[in-house]
Amino acid sequence: MDNNQVTIHDIAAILKIDSSTVSRALNNSPRVANKTKDKILKKAAELGYQRNHLASNLRKSKNFTLGVIVPRISRHFFSTAIAGIEETAFKAGYTLIICQSLESFEREQSIVETLLANRVDGVLISISMETKNYDHLLGLKQRNIPYVFFDRHCNINENSNVLIDDFDAAFTATQHLIDQKSTTIAHFAGPQNLEIYKNRFKGYKSALEKNNIVFNEELVFTSSLMEKDGKLNVQKMMNLPYIIDGLFCANDVIAIGAIKYLKEINIKIPEDIAIVGFSNESISSVIEPALSTINQPGLEIGVAATELLIAKITNKGEKLKNETIIIKTSLIERKSSLRNS
Repeated sequence: MDNNQVTIHDIAAILKIDSSTVSRALNNSPRVANKTKDKILKKAAELGYQRNHLASNLRKSKNFTLGVIVPRISRHFFSTAIAGIEETAFKAGYTLIICQSLESFEREQSIVETLLANRVDGVLISISMETKNYDHLLGLKQRNIPYVFFDRHCNINENSNVLIDDFDAAFTATQHLIDQKSTTIAHFAGPQNLEIYKNRFKGYKSALEKNNIVFNEELVFTSSLMEKDGKLNVQKMMNLPYIIDGLFCANDVIAIGAIKYLKEINIKIPEDIAIVGFSNESISSVIEPALSTINQPGLEIGVAATELLIAKITNKGEKLKNETIIIKTSLIERKSSLRNS
């Protein structure tokens, strides 16, 4: 007999016992006498019987699987968030299907359909830079699949989110540059269709206004925040008729691209231009000069998002209120911005 195909019916036939009794014994039911249970378990082990967990879960209408969609697994923030997600899911008995959109809306749509086809119990998602239409996410809602946004979210009704206060973090970063005597501060912004980059821009602008620094839209450069964009934006910035002495970047990747190019053209950091990034990528502490940045606690965000999603799954029959959890950030001061040390 092929071990991989041994069923409770095979065990029942060999022992001449009803298959329902075999099933109860394998599920450790108190309705089966210990003597009978021992005999069934012994025979099951002898035949190499393995439970079909998938079939069992389908009968319960639960697959104990969560879908996770992130823009790029390679980013430090998302890899640490996934670590928090996996640890929390594992403790609760869930496995993960981890997917990356690579900042593609079309790919994100396809991933959602794939996760639905795999009968996931819920989805954790951080949307792509291209995502402007949310019909695929409404599809999850229509099929009663709970989902939670983390980090990047979208502004549609009745969502649950685990976020940071991007406005406050950007305000703090810009205020730090002002405290370091920067007076003409540029901003390398992300796509303004995304709430997080919209809020980081607003925080930057608010800090300028609070310190009576006139906002100049020419000093705002929007891009997809890749390293190559750092060089391109610096080239545009240097062609402006202003002496720019501060730079707030919406992520660390573009900040690092800017630092590398500024060094190539012999601009001193932070003496000539002080720089602050966002996210605390691993490379930020080892580049020269080390990059000041906003620390996003990815692990904590991943844990909180997973706990919230599992609560929604567990209480699926109840009307749970949607909530937004805000995780605190902190400014890490390093050489790229510190003129007073």
